[in-house]
Amino acid sequence: MTETTSLPGDLPAKPDGSIPFRRTIKSYVLRAGRTTLAQAKAYETVGPKYLLPYTAEPMDFARVFDRQAPTVLEIGFGMGEATAHIAGVLPDTNFLCCEVHEPGVGALLKRIGDHQLENIRILRHDAVEVIDNMLPLGSLSGIHIFFPDPWHKTRHHKRRLIQPALVNKLADRLAPSGYLHCATDWQPYAEQMMEVISAEAKLSNSANSANGYAVKPDYRPLTKFENRGLKLGHGVWDLVFLRKA
Repeated sequence: MTETTSLPGDLPAKPDGSIPFRRTIKSYVLRAGRTTLAQAKAYETVGPKYLLPYTAEPMDFARVFDRQAPTVLEIGFGMGEATAHIAGVLPDTNFLCCEVHEPGVGALLKRIGDHQLENIRILRHDAVEVIDNMLPLGSLSGIHIFFPDPWHKTRHHKRRLIQPALVNKLADRLAPSGYLHCATDWQPYAEQMMEVISAEAKLSNSANSANGYAVKPDYRPLTKFENRGLKLGHGVWDLVFLRKA
């Protein structure tokens, strides 16, 4: 799945020595892909209700979802298969989902329409800006980050989503006993996730296993990609941490 965040950086100075403007290092790439006719139709028919505009103002979940309910943030839902499944099995939970990939957003909108899912809202925007400006402190009951880009090359590790600064922001947005659930099929990234999240003082590991990894929660489905990897002997690592009171 794709995910969004940005890290600080600067453009080279102009000949006169001035810096033209700040640029950011993105942890995501806007992948090539064509929006299908069905996805385009979903944008038109389903989008007006379920797509939210980005605004630099705190979000009122009760107004956005037309009800009072626990709200889970998902960062990077790819084509939305797992998101739609989880929303279906947890109808009493709201899901606020961030994704920048246009075909992926269209695919989830189509799933929303096909399965009449009322508990999903989508922001096609950089998740870090959404966290910083739209999510009040202590407002979330959970956060899902499933299979973010592992950025395999060492020089690209700075682009990985799970970094101390972001984990701190996420911990601040969780209500007491709220959870952060990450999953990856790349062991070096799993190890980095474990190191970074374990270092966040506001979170505690919910797992009882010796290695600290959690048993896959029932709500998270096995994707086709994951099933294929498991058949080939590839591992999958789930991390579930809780916000301390």
